[in-house]
Amino acid sequence: MSAHLQIQRVASTATHSRARDSIAFATRQLVTLTVALLAAMLLLLSRTANGDVALSVTIAPPALPVYEQPPLPFPGYIWVPGYWSYGPDGYFWVPGTWVLPPDPDLVWTPGYWGFSDGAYVWYPGYWGPQVGFYGGIVYGYGYFGHGYDGGYWRDNRFYYNRAVNNIGNTNVTNVYTKTVVSNTTVNNISYNGGPGGVSARPTPQEEAGARQPRHAATSEQTAHAAGARSQHELLASVNQGHPPVAATPKPNTFAGLGVVPARGAARAGGLASPPASAGRQGPAASPPSASQARRPPPSAEPREEPPRRTAQAPPPPPPPERQAPAERPAPAAPAERMAPSERPPQERPPQERPPAEKSPQRHEEPPRKPNQPGEPPRP
Repeated sequence: MSAHLQIQRVASTATHSRARDSIAFATRQLVTLTVALLAAMLLLLSRTANGDVALSVTIAPPALPVYEQPPLPFPGYIWVPGYWSYGPDGYFWVPGTWVLPPDPDLVWTPGYWGFSDGAYVWYPGYWGPQVGFYGGIVYGYGYFGHGYDGGYWRDNRFYYNRAVNNIGNTNVTNVYTKTVVSNTTVNNISYNGGPGGVSARPTPQEEAGARQPRHAATSEQTAHAAGARSQHELLASVNQGHPPVAATPKPNTFAGLGVVPARGAARAGGLASPPASAGRQGPAASPPSASQARRPPPSAEPREEPPRRTAQAPPPPPPPERQAPAERPAPAAPAERMAPSERPPQERPPQERPPAEKSPQRHEEPPRKPNQPGEPPRP
């Protein structure tokens, strides 16, 4: 009897032990799953660089619209081009705007859509010491597929290229003019790779730029993207690719002075034509069209500018040659300051004028009478 009780006690103990092990295993699985979900959420948030959730879509984004760039609001602001983002209701337009960088000497690398594994993936933009790869997308106004031609930093001051930026009436003296000529076909394609996409690949310099320290989009940019998502008229399904608010002078400002709409259908030759009052190129100054961007003849082709760091200015142009002014004859001294002998005769006083020369008078002899007969000849 005692042996039987001992066997029952051992079996009961083993059963309780297995139950405790099962509960502990389930608990560990639950904790592991919770940690994995939290890690996934943190990874997703870390990949959010400008208010857009890192995502992939099976539908290609619309073409980039045509618009003009609003004037520069204040010195130090840098142009951030508009782009198509994706939300619960589909693609929506995030207007281009002027943004104050998080720190001096930082420039903006725009985000872009890229085709990968049968889907369109969004690669968020970022701030860095140099512009990296943005898919070869021609956003315009300095962003013509590679690098940035809109300006550069020097001594914590940003120098603006008037050829591609709308300076407007802003009082800024650190400006220069450098015409940007594109030898590639200009289009309004908004994604890289895939069917009909841009076929650009990153250069070694752009790959090196992507490895440098980067700064995510500012809070103003994040609020700007979130505000655009809440604007019903910015949905591509509503505006058919022509947003009524295509660019704004400041982030998260979708109405009022300076807000510009899209200029109708996107066209080959640039994302936007330059304003009539300026000779800029742009989609906002978009790159020149095929008819406008004619290359000069080889003899007049400008030399390639040597690479320079972002914070270095280009060498100043040589001063123009000046011709020595022609010598002018000394003005005649006033008559009242001349000596009496130096004055013209007509300006001297009557008593000082030389006597007028008298011309010799001719005396005519009276006619002679003929000699009378017997009269001696007359002398």
